[in-house]
Amino acid sequence: MSSSTGFQTLVARSPALAAPLLRRLSPALLIPVLLLLAPSGAQAHHLIDFLQERPTPLLGLMSGLAHPVIGPDHLLFLLALSMVGWRQRSVWMLALLVVGLAGSGMGLLLPGLPAAEALVAFTLVVVGLVLLGRLHPLVLLPAFAMHGYVLSATVLGWNAAPIGSYLLGLLISQGLLLLLALGGLRTFAASLSNGTVRILAAALLGCGAAWTWSALVG
Repeated sequence: MSSSTGFQTLVARSPALAAPLLRRLSPALLIPVLLLLAPSGAQAHHLIDFLQERPTPLLGLMSGLAHPVIGPDHLLFLLALSMVGWRQRSVWMLALLVVGLAGSGMGLLLPGLPAAEALVAFTLVVVGLVLLGRLHPLVLLPAFAMHGYVLSATVLGWNAAPIGSYLLGLLISQGLLLLLALGGLRTFAASLSNGTVRILAAALLGCGAAWTWSALVG
């Protein structure tokens, strides 16, 4: 048996031994990724912008489904929620989805908020401060609403059908990511040491500050 096969067998048979290894590797792998992403800025991207097609209900749905994955600021914000110690996960998930959709509705009714992209980038600073115990987790509700507000910008001027399918796509994709963050990843996040959480929080602060500055001067 090769050494790699032996290691895989050991990990498969001994989850308790694999968990400490994952706890050590995850910060080392995640932090360089965060720092490499920082210079790219916090500009929102949408699938329909890349396709350069006329808005249709199908393309609206695809754009809504894809945005949380291809928007690095939004994706990091959602995944960072796994490290926030909420006990009532279902209630918080529902609250986040509601305020997110409310923010999108506000963006459709009152578009053009100054420095909206910078405010979204700054939400990474906010979640970092929550992880450090400097802010109450409730501040993440308006932060999530700001994400919803910015997500509505791409559909301004669309007809009702593509807008509706876009919002449905957002609801599905954000719901799945929140389920992953507040459910699946929460157990792993709870196993992280306080020192590791502080390091990850500092990385979020750095990325949020860099993206905020990029959005303001870009």
